Amino acid sequence: MAIVNSIYHNLRGDRAIWFIVAVLAVFSILAVYSASGSMAFKYHGGNTSYYLVRQIVFIAAGLGLMYVCYLLHYMQYARFAPVLLIIAVPLLLYTVGFGTQFNSARRWITVPWIDQTFQTSDFAKLALIIFIAKSLSVKQEFIKDFNSAFVPLIIPIVLVCGLIALPDASTAILLFTTCMLMMFVGRVSLKYIALLIIIGIAVTSVIIIIGKIFPDLGRVTTWIARIQSYVDPSADPNGIYQITQSKIAIANGGWFGVGPGNSMQKDFLPSAYADFIYAVICEEYGLIGAFGVLALYVWLLFRCISIVTKCPKAFGAILAMGLCLNLVIHAMANMAVSVHLVPVTGLTLPLISMGGTSVLFTCVSLGVILSVSKYVEEARLQQMALEQIEVRDANSI
Repeated sequence: MAIVNSIYHNLRGDRAIWFIVAVLAVFSILAVYSASGSMAFKYHGGNTSYYLVRQIVFIAAGLGLMYVCYLLHYMQYARFAPVLLIIAVPLLLYTVGFGTQFNSARRWITVPWIDQTFQTSDFAKLALIIFIAKSLSVKQEFIKDFNSAFVPLIIPIVLVCGLIALPDASTAILLFTTCMLMMFVGRVSLKYIALLIIIGIAVTSVIIIIGKIFPDLGRVTTWIARIQSYVDPSADPNGIYQITQSKIAIANGGWFGVGPGNSMQKDFLPSAYADFIYAVICEEYGLIGAFGVLALYVWLLFRCISIVTKCPKAFGAILAMGLCLNLVIHAMANMAVSVHLVPVTGLTLPLISMGGTSVLFTCVSLGVILSVSKYVEEARLQQMALEQIEVRDANSI
């Protein structure tokens, strides 16, 4: 108990976010251990602890990165923004042309020597959000004409989202939405946001044409099949199978669930450890647990809104809001797929689904948010100290 109290008093920033991260990390370890059982039997001879240990390692590494990012003053990220974007674009280009292919999609590059894959879109999302936050904060009072809005904002958004869209349209759409919301928060004129939407639609049309001509570069046929299966389930037997198994899992869970590790549908759900892990959570922890996970992401959003309203610097406010929106929208999209509110997307549940780069970069984003909240808390304490000095001086007169 003394150790817990010591950690609590030494951690700065929004302690509610620290708590949310801790609970999500525990959910991740339990859910991945349960959902990866069939994959362990298929690839590792029934060694079910393999993916448990792997997930614990990634969670521990992610929390370590989060703590490092938390320690770094958030204004330092503004200095890194152009460099990160310059690195991200070539990485995305390389991924589209020469990336490692899995399930007919090139979203990863294989890191030499360690033989591990790296999903470049996770890095690109972080780089773009930091860059847009910096551009909005620096030019906030000057985004009045076409050039000031088009060059520093619209071109990077369209370029990065367009490159991500070729192998991963759902991620690109969510990132595009996040950037639009950031522009709205950053008080960019609605006409330029509308221009961004028009350009985004035009680029999407071009990508569809390219995907039709060069099927290896994109997944246009997959996009169309998923939309068709959502509108007409009989159009895609594989798509309706996924959703049916997810609905069965949710129905089996009832209010209180069947208990941790007791899911039956995890052996039938495709990607139960990643894309449909929320359905496994619904089955094992019931609607109570499912709403609890949903509430954690909503709570995270409200805590970040609180940070934004208190942050005295525009860059910190926009950065925290952008990173939070990206995580929460991503989570909502994943959960919406499990309950068949939207077409199947292939998105993971942030910090819960099994993954390497997804977990690591989610933790980095949370670390940056906590860095902003730490600054907000320090500024509040300094203001309180000044007010106390002023009161003391006034009383001494």
